Amino acid sequence: MNNAETIIRENRAWAEEVFSKIDRKYQAVTLRSRNKLPYGVDENGIHLDMTERRRSWWTNGFWGGLNWLLYAYTKNEEYKTTAKRSEELLRPVADDFGLQNHDVGFVWHMTYGADYRLTGDKAAKNLDLYMAASLASRFVLATKVPGGFIRAWNGKRGTEWDNYDRSIIDCMMNLPLLYWASAELDDDRFARVARAHADMSIRDHLRADGSVNHIVDHDRETTEMTRTLGGQGYGVGSSWSRGCAWALYGFALSYRHTGDARYLEASKRAADYFINCVKGDWLPRVDFRAPEEPVLYDSTAGACAACGLIELAKRLPENEGGKYVEAALSLLRAMGERFCDFDPANDHLLDYGTERYPAELTPEGYKKAGVHMSIIYGDYYYTEAILKLLGCEFDPW
Repeated sequence: MNNAETIIRENRAWAEEVFSKIDRKYQAVTLRSRNKLPYGVDENGIHLDMTERRRSWWTNGFWGGLNWLLYAYTKNEEYKTTAKRSEELLRPVADDFGLQNHDVGFVWHMTYGADYRLTGDKAAKNLDLYMAASLASRFVLATKVPGGFIRAWNGKRGTEWDNYDRSIIDCMMNLPLLYWASAELDDDRFARVARAHADMSIRDHLRADGSVNHIVDHDRETTEMTRTLGGQGYGVGSSWSRGCAWALYGFALSYRHTGDARYLEASKRAADYFINCVKGDWLPRVDFRAPEEPVLYDSTAGACAACGLIELAKRLPENEGGKYVEAALSLLRAMGERFCDFDPANDHLLDYGTERYPAELTPEGYKKAGVHMSIIYGDYYYTEAILKLLGCEFDPW
């Protein structure tokens, strides 16, 4: 038994205790929020619903995905019922191709894709394949050299929302949809697109020290990087923590699906950087290169990174993965003690998530930036990380 496995075994009782709290909480929340697509919570700790506010929002697959995860491990039919209901609420969005973007993996693979893999639902499979085709169709093929990138977002050229030449590190987490489609159809075209985008991300998004560029603009003829943007971090050249977590986990998943050692090394580079930035109190800041004051946390970065660290540890040789499992446990324990709300009366699990670094360091600026709030993907990744430690057989990616 390798070092990582030993550490997981020694901490199993703790993980079981945490999951019992999560399960007890969500047995109540899944009933209360069955007819919602949750995002955050209001001042009373009740889920805000995106169904009418923005049904096409990129986070709207996480609630269904969370319930499929819980169902896969517990076989509690109430979780399955809620997951199915979330798909019904999402379904109208699938009929508008113009609403699809680089985040279709987050939205559809975690819901309809999970449904097919857990229940064999053929209609769910077909919709997930449609979304894989949608994602592949966003690939910008260079005309002068091999390669390309998956375009981020939508928006017409020359307008305020011009994302014509743009890629973002977040897209690494959507590539499993393409790898799955290639395996499902025995057709490598989707995986080729995924690998080309991953190769570009190593070159242009992942920096030598393991930090990342959130947003990159490209020359469409050569795909060369023309500029970087600060995105949701502190500014250009800074280090947005959730972007690093997307890279850490995303490259580990690309390695799992391809066996390409370059992706494993990329994941390790991001992981080592992330660990060095959080070791101490193990509570991730929004941006690792922002001023020390004010202290602004992003628990969602820590939860996603924990999943990536456990995934990475599984792919490494004997005795090499131990430090990554230990780091994941340190993150989960620290955030569990400081940021988690296990009370079944409240809908939120993981607090202190932050959407982006605020442009204005004022209460109004914090509100606009979504500082220190509950965000549904934080709840999802914290739960996924705990289930990874417990050896949950179902894997959404």
